[in-house]
Amino acid sequence: MHELVHAFKHALMITSFVFVMMLMIEYINVITSGTWQQRMAEKPWGQYLLAVLLGATPGCLGAFMVVAMYSHRVVSLGALVAAMIVTSGDEAFVMFAMIPETAFIIMGIMIPIGLLAGFLVDKIFASRKSACLLDCDGLQIHPPHHCDCFPRGKILQHWKNLSLSRASLVLVMIVLVIMVVNGTIGPKEWNWVRYTLMVAIGIALFIVSTVPDHFLEEHLWEHVVKRHVPRIFLWTFAALLIIHILIEQMDIEPLIQDNSYFVLFLSALIGIIPESGPHLAFVTMYSKGLIPISILLTSSIVQDGHGMIPLLAHSRKDFFLVKTINLIAGLLVGIVLMLMGY
Repeated sequence: MHELVHAFKHALMITSFVFVMMLMIEYINVITSGTWQQRMAEKPWGQYLLAVLLGATPGCLGAFMVVAMYSHRVVSLGALVAAMIVTSGDEAFVMFAMIPETAFIIMGIMIPIGLLAGFLVDKIFASRKSACLLDCDGLQIHPPHHCDCFPRGKILQHWKNLSLSRASLVLVMIVLVIMVVNGTIGPKEWNWVRYTLMVAIGIALFIVSTVPDHFLEEHLWEHVVKRHVPRIFLWTFAALLIIHILIEQMDIEPLIQDNSYFVLFLSALIGIIPESGPHLAFVTMYSKGLIPISILLTSSIVQDGHGMIPLLAHSRKDFFLVKTINLIAGLLVGIVLMLMGY
């Protein structure tokens, strides 16, 4: 029971941080214009840079955007590979919550790897012209749906006609603040982690309190709350509980260390799965000191959450080609780092 409660509280803290970070990412994504993407995509290195920047964005939105641009011949195969090497899907949120210093290091390593891989792929496949996967003549950038995310003079009206989703989200934010303040979730002492949680929740509370109903319903409630949060919590809770039980009941550290190359290959193979969640097992093992950074980096390079699912729906050939390239890149980087003692 103690292990169950411990895993539940830890998963709740991680999911809470991921939740508020997702709200902020959605908010920024809506209020910023997409025309800069078209300008950057006009040159090859601009494509690679754009791809890794979108791929480095935690979550699936950046990866989906790169797949859409590739499907409409706006960016090259190399740019798509670059983005997927850097993309870690929803697991990126969890890594920044559990192991923030390592998350920044991994991101700093994957970005140059992605840029180099994108360049090499386009050189190797120079004669290969990507077909337009959709019935189109190229990606047409239409003006984004206008969303006044801070509608002056209308905020009070939103509260007078309070919707169930707004009331629920505000209540959740208030409960999270109380739980962080009294130490129910997060660290017991006031350190940088606790202050970061408080600031993040405060920003999320401001967003939920001021955005119009359209943004609240379509972007926050339907996308973040209903689609992502339950899955992240369940995967995180399961990974934490299983790893905790294995550590307490079995001495698995020597077993993993004696078979480190097998675990590295296993992390790469699991990374092929186009789904957010399985990678969390390796994030959890790394946070417990059970695996080296080489294995976590291999898994991060190969897996891309469910960012590639739209491409799988349109071209299985391109899906498996990109996955194969990323698998090779992840294994090469992981083996080299492991041979170097990392």
